[in-house]
Amino acid sequence: MSTVLSAHKPNLSVATTGTILPYDDDEAGTIVEPNGRPHWRYFMTDIDPEWCTIPLAVYCFMTGFIDCISFSAIFVWCGFQTGNFAQLALALARLFETFSPTGSIHDTSFHIADRQALVSLLTFNLGALLGHIGDRVGSHTRLWLVLGTFTQALFTMAAALTIWKSTQMDSSGKSIADDRGDPAWTNALSYVALGFMSASMGLQGIMGKRLNTQFTTTGIISSLLSQLLHYRFFPHSFIVLTTVWVELVTDPKLFYHQRVKTRDHKLIAAISLFTGAFVSRAILAKTGAAGALGVACGVRLVVALGWVVVPGKSAKGGKGLLWE
Repeated sequence: MSTVLSAHKPNLSVATTGTILPYDDDEAGTIVEPNGRPHWRYFMTDIDPEWCTIPLAVYCFMTGFIDCISFSAIFVWCGFQTGNFAQLALALARLFETFSPTGSIHDTSFHIADRQALVSLLTFNLGALLGHIGDRVGSHTRLWLVLGTFTQALFTMAAALTIWKSTQMDSSGKSIADDRGDPAWTNALSYVALGFMSASMGLQGIMGKRLNTQFTTTGIISSLLSQLLHYRFFPHSFIVLTTVWVELVTDPKLFYHQRVKTRDHKLIAAISLFTGAFVSRAILAKTGAAGALGVACGVRLVVALGWVVVPGKSAKGGKGLLWE
């Protein structure tokens, strides 16, 4: 038996039945491949990075937005793991000091800021590890970009709920600390909220990095950590926000009047991050951390839906796969 479609049985074709029907070997016909599920094929299409400017700019916006919330409360950056890693090194170095520089009692304690930096670092890496799922599905596929961004929204929602239940807000509902020695978040639930926020940044970072565009601040200000979780070798370049400024001011076409993608996208990334932090602080001052995280969750849901309409890569000799 062979899988063929009889030439004289058009009513049993794949177009009408959606399946390949078996026929006897002596029946003449032509092998026809099934069309498959169009919706599934659409979501498994690779998106075109050239059309990702808006969602990636929002990723940069969310970097500033989320970092502002954590820094305002505990002076720890959820996406700036370079600083957190260096802070842990300083905490370890204190153990080897033989005297106190100020003449006071030698401090060997693990400060709350150090513990919070450690939680942020570990959960950031756990979030980045989820990028392995994208490697299996396809890091450029519409399905992964939608599901990955939706997962970021879930992490953000979990952070909003846990910080709301933690009661770690002042009488006006804010979560803003005035001094590094007196952080606004100190109890166990606030650590959980910090962990969810950092995990969302780790996942956002590796998703943005995999798209390999000029947007180099898409949530992983220190992308070295997330890259090391996905490669067996050291990457050739480590993208940090400092690199954005260095590459921007040394761009050969920095002062060109016409559009230059390498320059313009870096400017968009930096401005989006700045705007995100500015807007976040304004919302934080009005509604508190739980409300600001709720807004962040909503923005990420919008981005997740936005990936659905980003055009796909063009087929050879064909048009972009926007609505295939």
